Amino acid sequence: MEDALRIAIIGPPWYPLPPNGYGGTELVVHLLATELRRLGHHVQVFGAEHSAAGVEMVADASWASDLGSSRESVRLATYLARVYQRLRPQQFDVIHDHTGPAGLLLAIHSGLAPVTVHTVHCELTEPMRTFYTQVEDEARLFAISSSQAQTAPEVRFRGVVHNAVTPPHVAPSQRRERHLIQVARITPDKGQHLSIEVARRAGRKLILAGKVERTQAGQRYFEDEIEPHLGRQVEYYPNLAGAEKERLVARAAAAIFPLQWSEPFGLAMVEAMVLGTPVLAFASGSAPELITPGVTGFLSNDVDQMVAAVQLLDEIDPEDCAACARERFSPGRMARGYLEGYSSSSSARAHHQPQAPLGHRVPD
Repeated sequence: MEDALRIAIIGPPWYPLPPNGYGGTELVVHLLATELRRLGHHVQVFGAEHSAAGVEMVADASWASDLGSSRESVRLATYLARVYQRLRPQQFDVIHDHTGPAGLLLAIHSGLAPVTVHTVHCELTEPMRTFYTQVEDEARLFAISSSQAQTAPEVRFRGVVHNAVTPPHVAPSQRRERHLIQVARITPDKGQHLSIEVARRAGRKLILAGKVERTQAGQRYFEDEIEPHLGRQVEYYPNLAGAEKERLVARAAAAIFPLQWSEPFGLAMVEAMVLGTPVLAFASGSAPELITPGVTGFLSNDVDQMVAAVQLLDEIDPEDCAACARERFSPGRMARGYLEGYSSSSSARAHHQPQAPLGHRVPD
C-alpha cells in the first residue's frame, strides 16, 4: 500500500453517521470513512450526535429539525465552528468536505491541509455554479454523476465518483411479490402521483415510503395527490428503515422512480438494485448512467412506457441485477475514486472534461 494519508472528512451535521433512516449524504460519508480506514489511512471524521464509534460528534441531534428552516444556516455555522476548533491544532494531507459552500470556504482558508476536496451533492443551480467557478482553482471539486457535471459545463470538476451503498449481507431473493415500491421524500419532484397511476394501470400494489417534504407545497401535494389514494392498493410508510425497508424492497417486483427533476444521483435506485430489485425510472438526470437496461431495470420516457415496462420485469434475473450493482456501487470502488483525487498531482484537469468513474465513460 502507498503511504497512509491523514484525512479529515467533514460530514453534514443533520443525521448520524450512518443514518437510521433518511440521510443519503450521511450514508455515503460513513461508507467512505470506513473504507478508507480499512485501507490503512488515518481518518478523522465529524458528524452529528448518535453517530457510530469513530465519529467526532459535534452537532446536536435536535438540530435535524432545523434543516430547511430559517435556523439551518446558523446551525451549520455553529457546527463548522466546532469542527475547525477541533481541527486547528493539527495538520492533514487532505480535508474532504461534504457540507456545502460554507464548509468548503473554511476548508480552503484554514491552511490545515495542502489538498482540499469537496463533493458536490446538490443540484447545480445558477448561484451554486457561480460559487464553484469562483473557488475551482483552490479546491478539487468532484461530481457524483456525469449528468450532474454536465449541468455545469463552466465548472471545472476534477472527477466524477459515484456514491456507494451498504452491501447487503444476503443473497438476492428469487421469491418476489408483485408490489412496486418507491422510497423517496413525498414531493412533486419525486413524482409519487405518477407511481400511483402506473401501479393502478398495471394492476399492482404500491408501497410509498418517505417523509412529507416540510414545505407548504409538499404538504399540499401529499393531501391532494397522495392521501386520497391510500388504502388496499397504495400503502404509505412515513419512515421506512432498517430490516423492514430491506425486506419490502428486496421482495418488490420493482422500485419505481418517475422523477420530475434531474436528480444528481439516485441513491434509492442503487439501494434497490444491490438487493436484486430492478428499477423503473424516467430517463432523466442520473438514471441513464445508473441503470443498465435489461439487467438492473428499464428506462422510460413517459407513463405509458413505464406501464409497459412492468410487464417485462420477469426478464430480469435478481442475481445478475445484484451482482452488477454491487460491483459498480461498492464502497471500495468509491474510495479508490477519491483516493486518486486526493493524491493526483494533476490538479488542473482540462475544463469541461470530468473524469469518469472507474469503468464508466462520461457521455459526449
